[in-house]
Amino acid sequence: MIALNLKSLIVLNPEDFKQLCVANPDVKLELNSQGELIVMSPTGGESGIRNNKLTMRLGIWTEQEGTGVSFDSSTMFQLPNSAFRSPDASWIKRSKWDSLSEADKQGFPPLCPDFLVELRSQSDTLKSLQDKMQEYMDNGAQLGWLLDPFQKQVEIYRIGKSKDVLINPKELSGEDILPKFVLSLHGILD
Repeated sequence: MIALNLKSLIVLNPEDFKQLCVANPDVKLELNSQGELIVMSPTGGESGIRNNKLTMRLGIWTEQEGTGVSFDSSTMFQLPNSAFRSPDASWIKRSKWDSLSEADKQGFPPLCPDFLVELRSQSDTLKSLQDKMQEYMDNGAQLGWLLDPFQKQVEIYRIGKSKDVLINPKELSGEDILPKFVLSLHGILD
């Protein structure tokens, strides 16, 4: 991940950023609330396998449960603070999703997911992901998990509470945000 400070040259407003993404579809970009353009590195094979398992398990539960919609790591959200972020996996209540216009659903949804997960890969620093998790919480996320397979730990972020750190857990509960969702961490954290 590389953060480029372009402020001395250009200030990217939301429309400029959207056009930049459309013009460069093969590059994964994010924009933080300070206006820094973030170029995301591609993940390696092991991270890809972990993320696939994460997305698949959340997706299967979402389809069976029916009260929300889930997204993979390619989905970009425009947060209330004007940042554009793509969590590795995310979920939104169906009523919240259904309230969006068709144009908002087709583009970068202008909202923060209710639940999200960031999965640390080789190219990520823990600090940058912790900052990103806090940004999600500051913008309306209800529950977030930062999964770190290198330290075998999970940081749990809840709205209005300090984070919890679990060492080598086997599973995680979706609590009251994702009722009855239990994520097995087999193949994701180990």
